[in-house]
Amino acid sequence: MDVEARVAEFHRQYEAIRSEVAGVIVGMDDVVEQVLACLLTGGHALLEGVPGIGKTVLVRTLADVLDLRFSRIQFTPDLMPADIIGTHVVVEDGRGGKVFQFREGPIFGHLILADEINRATPKTQSAVLEAMAEKSVSVARTSYRLEEPFFVLATQNPIEMEGTYPLPEAQLDRFMFKIIVGSPSLADLTAILDRTTGAAVPAARKVADRDAVLSMRQLVREVPVAAHVKDYIGRLVLATHPESALTVEAAKKYVRYGASPRAAQSIVLGAKANALREGRHNVSFPDVRRVAPAALRHRLILNFEGEAAGINPDRLVEQVLEAVPETV
Repeated sequence: MDVEARVAEFHRQYEAIRSEVAGVIVGMDDVVEQVLACLLTGGHALLEGVPGIGKTVLVRTLADVLDLRFSRIQFTPDLMPADIIGTHVVVEDGRGGKVFQFREGPIFGHLILADEINRATPKTQSAVLEAMAEKSVSVARTSYRLEEPFFVLATQNPIEMEGTYPLPEAQLDRFMFKIIVGSPSLADLTAILDRTTGAAVPAARKVADRDAVLSMRQLVREVPVAAHVKDYIGRLVLATHPESALTVEAAKKYVRYGASPRAAQSIVLGAKANALREGRHNVSFPDVRRVAPAALRHRLILNFEGEAAGINPDRLVEQVLEAVPETV
């Protein structure tokens, strides 16, 4: 199959997935787009939003549409790493003896919802983040590979901070995108009520499978990025570093540490996915600008002055995008 045919097939499958998810999820088009970008590039997503806006339903719907195994882990202060990874239990071996057997935890799935991840202790958080980074878990000196696709969607609550353990900056950096989920509009809220309080509750159909997801991931990796676009991405990331010669005034004044190289990788992969979503096999400047906020907002570490002034990272990203020219 030639490249044009593969791009057309990607676009067809993407639209089928998006349409099926939209039949269940109301008014979250941008969120669904960004979540799919993470899923189709091998990244992970951090969702921030108030409770009850459909985060669990979104991930479960994706699992149904893609026919993937779904696991939901509710993070609490007493949750232990073994509750997530699994543990060895004693079982009979059929000959009257006893042996240790590994029982897999909920992390052994395809789509993992880590709900309120900042409710758990740092030790438990690290168990999930290790799996995200290595695509494997280690128990009693034995390593177990996690089956691809492996996608973690973690959530955190922006308004209820009591009893939480905020994710350290190095762990936040493991997430490809941080996605802000806003409250629904009046029209969306009415549509939600229509869909969820009637006799018939909408259900998603399977329109793709594991092999299709892996094939789409492979095509994303093959999308070329022109040298001048990669140069633009590099200058965007360096513009967030206060000590860089390419920094912008806002970053120099309010940022302590700028975005990491992972931010540039996330922008490239997200831009590739966006290009294919629109039926193109090349990355453009608008693709970069579309995904940059989600890739950068959680990777900018504010200094004391920035925190005291209540600077919004999204506004900082906007100023970087406004200040950095596409070509030099």
